Amino acid sequence: MAASSSVVSVAVAAAAVPGVSPGADFSDLRDIKKQLLLIAGLTRERGLLHSSKWSAELAFSLPALPPSELQQPPPPLTEEDAQDVDAYTLAKAYFDVKEYDRAAHFLQGCNSKKAYFLYMYSRYLSGEKKKDDETVDSLGPLEKGQVRNEALRELRVELSRKHQARGLDGFALYLYGVVLRKLDLVKEAIDVFVEATHALPLHWGAWLELCNLITDKEMLKFLSLPDTWMKEFFLAHIYTELQLIEEALQKYQHLIDVGFSKSSYIVSQIAVAYHNIRDIDKALSIFNELRKQDPYRIENMDTFSNLLYVRSMKSELSYLAHNLCEIDKYRVETCCVIGNYYSLRSQHEKAALYFQRALKLNPRYLGAWTLMGHEYMEMKNTSAAIQAYRHAIEVNKRDYRAWYGLGQTYEILKMPFYCLYYYRRAHQLRPNDSRMLVALGECYEKLNQLVEAKKCYWRAYAVGDVEKMALVKLAKLHEQLTESEQAAQCYIKYIQDIYSCGEVVEHLEESTAFRYLAQYYFKCKLWDEASTCAQKCCAFNDTREEGKALLRQILQLRNQGETPSADTPGTFFLPASLSANNTPTRRVSPLNLSSVTP
Repeated sequence: MAASSSVVSVAVAAAAVPGVSPGADFSDLRDIKKQLLLIAGLTRERGLLHSSKWSAELAFSLPALPPSELQQPPPPLTEEDAQDVDAYTLAKAYFDVKEYDRAAHFLQGCNSKKAYFLYMYSRYLSGEKKKDDETVDSLGPLEKGQVRNEALRELRVELSRKHQARGLDGFALYLYGVVLRKLDLVKEAIDVFVEATHALPLHWGAWLELCNLITDKEMLKFLSLPDTWMKEFFLAHIYTELQLIEEALQKYQHLIDVGFSKSSYIVSQIAVAYHNIRDIDKALSIFNELRKQDPYRIENMDTFSNLLYVRSMKSELSYLAHNLCEIDKYRVETCCVIGNYYSLRSQHEKAALYFQRALKLNPRYLGAWTLMGHEYMEMKNTSAAIQAYRHAIEVNKRDYRAWYGLGQTYEILKMPFYCLYYYRRAHQLRPNDSRMLVALGECYEKLNQLVEAKKCYWRAYAVGDVEKMALVKLAKLHEQLTESEQAAQCYIKYIQDIYSCGEVVEHLEESTAFRYLAQYYFKCKLWDEASTCAQKCCAFNDTREEGKALLRQILQLRNQGETPSADTPGTFFLPASLSANNTPTRRVSPLNLSSVTP
């Protein structure tokens, strides 16, 4: 590719490095591969290893380039680059072995863009390392802001001065944004990251940092992002993070269709998306395929272990833990997988220990904070659980599991107003998750806000009640309010749902439903329906005697010639498999809560 066509973007030009302008479409995959290989090299030179790895993995998934197109002329060195080459080479060697202060010392006074970035980045990482060293032995009780990166304020002043003079290239803008985010200057950080994506659209790190600051779809709409193919990867990622799974899957399917079908990154993201909507079978299937395709991959394996945990697949989880231990026992994902394994075996102290190890390796690792909170909950250590969940929220305010965990913790502490706040935050992040709605309903019920509770339970049923509890809770609420027709309707719907999906119910709620319906039909003098439900009650230990007593009463009344009342309230359709005959019973008027969102 000619040099004239490769030097494009304003930021890259300002940085005096060859760049490419990524177009908005995927029509030329060869050109996209060249761009990815180029940015992989540029990020590696600056110590941005995760961005370099991401670009290299994506480039690997595309068809190989012919040798003639790989032989690119070396980028022209500016006078500043030539002057700084010795200092940069020495400093980069120190940087690679994590001697950050030493690297920064030898880069002082360098003027080239590359050397300046490495100088500032070394100072930033030095501060982060010192901060982590201070926090590593006292993770739990630390409050937010107690330990700080002392270098941040100085870096902000210097980068701000250079930014005002328009002296920052795309990489330096990215670092400036990171510093602002660390100082909790979120609005300014977002503006700088957007500027960084315009300046250097190929740098995945800037997109990822921006993603971590966006809290909802409305905020996303107002961002002025560059029109580039990289934006598609960003949108797919942010949709997954914002739980907009349908949109995310559409984006990833589009990326597969245009030529990235071999990308392990995309496959793993699709698996994570299915995990987020609790399509466990689909997610497990994709993760198993991913393991065959990339057997030494560690990224996202903690999410895979969560799925194995939910399915109680102890042997598979044990194999995964041993396998990751052989690959790299000191990775945060490995520690989380081992922690999940011990948690599944109910060894909660050991599980918490491994989650703590994960956090010593990376105190900002979100999954470990949340999982550690769960373990403390199991050990009835509510104060430690609250600390862990709060740390998770500090890392990522979009983590619905941490908000939900805090709600559960305060529920145990019998503090319903706190509960309500945290459950509402979880519900805002997962508006169509029935578990959040049921939890909200229970909270409203405890606060005697019964109308709100009814709305929550009905909404939970309407969005697809995964735990099959919303209708029972709604029925009991109607029962409590002596709204017998509505209670009966809910119990009928509950039974219809159970029998339509063929589940074997192992709890008492089925017997509760039949007992109530038997009594309801008995009061309405509908002997056939009452008899059917009473016979069903006889199949359960807790309702057997009541069922037999009711059957005797029905038989006695029938023998006395008692007939059904002419003005009974509306009744229902029993499932065909339960009804003694095929005569339909009457319906009640439907509940009018389906359109109401709590």
